[in-house]
Amino acid sequence: SLFMRLLLPTHFCNQSIEDIQRGGKEGQVLHRSKRGWVWNQFFVIEEYTGPDPVLVGRLHSDVDSGNGNIKYILSGEGAGTIFVIDDKTGNIHATKTLDREEQAQYTLTAQAVDRDTNKPLEPPSEFIVKVQDINDNPPEFLHGPYYARVPEMSNVGTSVMQVTATDADDPTYGNSARLVYSILQGQPYFSVEPQTGIIRTALPNMDREARQEYDVVIQAKDMGGHMGGLSGTTEVKITLTDVNDNPPKFPQSVYSMSVSEDKVPGEEVGRLKAKDPDLGDNGLVNYRLIDGDGLSMFELSTDSETREAVIKLKKSVDFETKRSYTLKVEGSNPHVDPQFLAWGPYKDEATIKISVEDADEPPVFVAPSYTFEVEENAPEGTLVGRVHAKDTDVANNPVRYMIPRYTDVEQFFSVNSEDGMITTTRPLDREAQAWHNISVSATEIGGHHQDTKVRVNIKVKDVNDNSPEFATNNEVLMCETVAPGKVIETVSAVDKDEMAHRQHFTFSLAPEVAHNHNFSLKDNRDSTASIFVLRKGFSRLTQDVYNLPIEINDNGFPAMSSTNTLTIRVCSCDSKNTILSCNVEPYVLPAGLSTGALIAILACIVILLAIVVLFVALRRQKKEPLIVFEEEDIRENIITYDDEGGGEEDTEAFDIATLQNPDGANGFLPRKDIKPELQYPIRPGSGRPAANSVDVDDFIKTRIAEADSDPTAPPYDSIQIYGYEGRGSLAGSLSSLESVTTESDLDYDYLQSWGPRFKKLADLYGTKDCSINDGDDGEDS
Repeated sequence: SLFMRLLLPTHFCNQSIEDIQRGGKEGQVLHRSKRGWVWNQFFVIEEYTGPDPVLVGRLHSDVDSGNGNIKYILSGEGAGTIFVIDDKTGNIHATKTLDREEQAQYTLTAQAVDRDTNKPLEPPSEFIVKVQDINDNPPEFLHGPYYARVPEMSNVGTSVMQVTATDADDPTYGNSARLVYSILQGQPYFSVEPQTGIIRTALPNMDREARQEYDVVIQAKDMGGHMGGLSGTTEVKITLTDVNDNPPKFPQSVYSMSVSEDKVPGEEVGRLKAKDPDLGDNGLVNYRLIDGDGLSMFELSTDSETREAVIKLKKSVDFETKRSYTLKVEGSNPHVDPQFLAWGPYKDEATIKISVEDADEPPVFVAPSYTFEVEENAPEGTLVGRVHAKDTDVANNPVRYMIPRYTDVEQFFSVNSEDGMITTTRPLDREAQAWHNISVSATEIGGHHQDTKVRVNIKVKDVNDNSPEFATNNEVLMCETVAPGKVIETVSAVDKDEMAHRQHFTFSLAPEVAHNHNFSLKDNRDSTASIFVLRKGFSRLTQDVYNLPIEINDNGFPAMSSTNTLTIRVCSCDSKNTILSCNVEPYVLPAGLSTGALIAILACIVILLAIVVLFVALRRQKKEPLIVFEEEDIRENIITYDDEGGGEEDTEAFDIATLQNPDGANGFLPRKDIKPELQYPIRPGSGRPAANSVDVDDFIKTRIAEADSDPTAPPYDSIQIYGYEGRGSLAGSLSSLESVTTESDLDYDYLQSWGPRFKKLADLYGTKDCSINDGDDGEDS
């Protein structure tokens, strides 16, 4: 039977052909059976760079007698490109350099066929060619560079992070991919485990405040770290994170500050800050005052931005009272790490010495305010009271007093500038102003002229200097049918002065009416009085108004009294004593004229007025004409004529009717003033005639015809001026200039007798020779 075998070079084959054939004892003849040995897996080394192609192996069939009748065929991955076969000998060569990292193995199929007929002589047989690895790839850190963080003061051996390198070589063949890690930079602070790549701390008490960042270089080497292996490196940046391992510390144990005595509470005195090199919450410092004689005078707060302790004034200080204070301030960490408690205490103390500086202070009044009293109507110069201020400074400068005018605009008071005595400048009226609120200013002399003010309230004491009067001045209305003894009014009084305790008003009738027979008065002894009627039979026709004078006494000291008149009006009332009318007009009207009659009279008057108005309106109404005539033209045309006329023989002058209505002469009514829609060009030959033209009548008529027919011409009320006097006039020319130049025998001497108003005219025409000479000069000019 036929079979196919593969012959390989001894240095490529895992088992040589001789070893296979040496299957029995030495000298024993072996009987080969078809496919009796393994040949389907072979190797070729990668990255071979020799000058000749690499021999992979050889195909051979038992039916091959060596005469060239058998043809070997190779197919599969890389057949014909990477792997080629000699179809006669069956030798297989690799024509290209192979890279295991690109493709680790190739699957091929071999077959022997008849060269002439291509008939298969052996069934197809599949085999594998593996690329044998060599160490041609160094290790790589795919994720570098690395960044790691570890707390400061960590124990030795604390894990920082793990780095891992990869090797593209075959990990199953040899040591090409067996990696070993080592540290090239970063000792003695850190170490790395050779097999795992875990980085750990190698020194104790690494302090972030001393050094925060470390640059570590890690190396990974293949071949188990032996010589000849390839290596790769990466950088690891390790940062120490902060822990609260430092207590706060004041740079100074004693701080000196000062404050002026003129500072107000709330103002800043000074600042201090405890240093803590820790970060964030670990470096926060809280401050508080714990001791000192200034705890009641000063307060402490913390600036949220700068984290400084701010000392502020709590109460005003006085240089003359106490000149220095002492405070003790404590700064502490609010967040303490229990791991480092033994390193404490996490607080510090400092002493603050505050000195009070003297300031030029304004004078100080002995009292915060003053209240004085003065009687009204007191004479000018009356003493009201005294204010006193003193300079609290060491210099104790003298003080001057004054009243700011804006507090005493009308200048009722004055103050002595040296002793502070306040006096009046004129009598005061309590009823006009009961209280005067003024201010007095005290200014020190010799200092910075600082001043201070104090309120002075002055009460004007009342003096009984006003007479009482009725509380109201209303009239008393009394019915005609009032019964005797009836109280018609109860009067009361008021007084601008203050009423003393148990003081009341007393009322009485004036002496001149004390014995009248109409009314009487009863004092009720409660500052009121009742008015009684003594008789009946009052009549409005007889007397409609009664004036009753009443004396009112205020019983003050001194006593003041006045006489006030009570007006009593008599009214008509119904049976229930309801007042109907208190006016006298009904009695003026004729007797027997009722209200209905009055209404009828008024109605007749209104009707007559309406008829008159209607008649006048009808007489004024006129029918509007359909055509607007010249005398009713709303434009109120003004016709101006400057024509002197040509005399009786001037038959070519204008007709007066035509001049009054130029358009009416042509047979059409006045036109409305509208803007023409079309613009007509000026007709040739319509220009002004030459200056020497004699036919002025034709010129005027032509211009009039053009104006009437031209829609662009101005309205008919435009002014047309023609300086033509006409021909053949017996009156001759009226021009004064022409009369001067004529040989006239007129005598103008009579102008001398016309008076001074005609003196100028008499001088011009009084002498004939002079006039003629003047005319000649005018012509020459």
